[in-house]
Amino acid sequence: MPSRAEWRSPRGRRTAERWRLYRRNLATFCVIVVLLAPLGIASLWVLSNVESSSAGNADVVVEIQQGWTPAQVGDALVKARVIDSSLPFQRVAIGSGFAQGYAAGRYDFVKNSTPREALDTLRGGPLRIVPDLKLLLPPGLTIAQIAERVGKLEGKSAQAFVAAAIFGKVRSRYEPPDVNSLEGLTWPDTYFVGANETEEQILQKIVTQFDNKADALGLGASGAANGGQSPYQAVTSASLIEAEAGSAEDAPLISAVIVNRLKEGIPLQIDASLCYAKGGCPPVPTEADRKIDSPYNTYKIVGLPPTPVKTVSEVALRAALAPAPVPYKYYVSDANGKTYYATTLSEHEKNVAKARSGG
Repeated sequence: MPSRAEWRSPRGRRTAERWRLYRRNLATFCVIVVLLAPLGIASLWVLSNVESSSAGNADVVVEIQQGWTPAQVGDALVKARVIDSSLPFQRVAIGSGFAQGYAAGRYDFVKNSTPREALDTLRGGPLRIVPDLKLLLPPGLTIAQIAERVGKLEGKSAQAFVAAAIFGKVRSRYEPPDVNSLEGLTWPDTYFVGANETEEQILQKIVTQFDNKADALGLGASGAANGGQSPYQAVTSASLIEAEAGSAEDAPLISAVIVNRLKEGIPLQIDASLCYAKGGCPPVPTEADRKIDSPYNTYKIVGLPPTPVKTVSEVALRAALAPAPVPYKYYVSDANGKTYYATTLSEHEKNVAKARSGG
């Protein structure tokens, strides 16, 4: 430190000036450090939290199915660890008026999101729309044939579909308690199947459609006009009509033949049930086939087979419920599909000869 003599000399004055400048710069530096310290600390905090957030909030892809409710979406998001709880998400979704109409597809969510953030992701739409799979089911199919068509859809299994039908997890309202068969109790239609729908869900869909259609057609009131057949027997009868009727006009006439023969205890002698017993046709049943022991061999048994033999159309089901008021007990068709009806065996034999000669 300079002495008192040095302070009074020109050199001392210069040294003192430098000393004052040094102290002023030091003070300025300290002030700057004090001012910048909180900003630096905050920056370090933000960086550390961003890093930990990025590590803990990684993207996760969740596939949403068509028609899902807020509860189903919320549960899926909880399972994928996008949100902590399903109920808050449901409340936010319902409260915002966005409770339905989620587009099916794959969504890119962020883990540990809030319910509102998850909902905003849904509003933004999926990364990729998942197209529905088209399942065409015409009338006249067996469960095995439906399973074969399901198995041709991408990601679906025919074996899993059959298993769902056999194990009784899905039942029709028209399936009697002592019956474990959905044969004939699915509705023919064109269905659009979600990519994530299970085989059991597909089966439930087509059985529910049958129940709804059957309700609308009055199947539950069966019996008054068709010889006292129960609803299930009416479906069985309709399956035979589906197989035998060559046209909509023929359907109520075939139905009348079935009812009239049942009333008189005459075997139905319908090839369609025999085809079911032998695993399908062609070839057409032979005389040897007509002698086999089977509850579906209507050449030997009296009455209807124990279950329907195929799916039915609306035309066939209406005919089973309301047969034509005619006394016919026999019919035969020619090669062109024209059907001849008779009340007596002698009339029928003449019709057979006519059909074989081409009319």
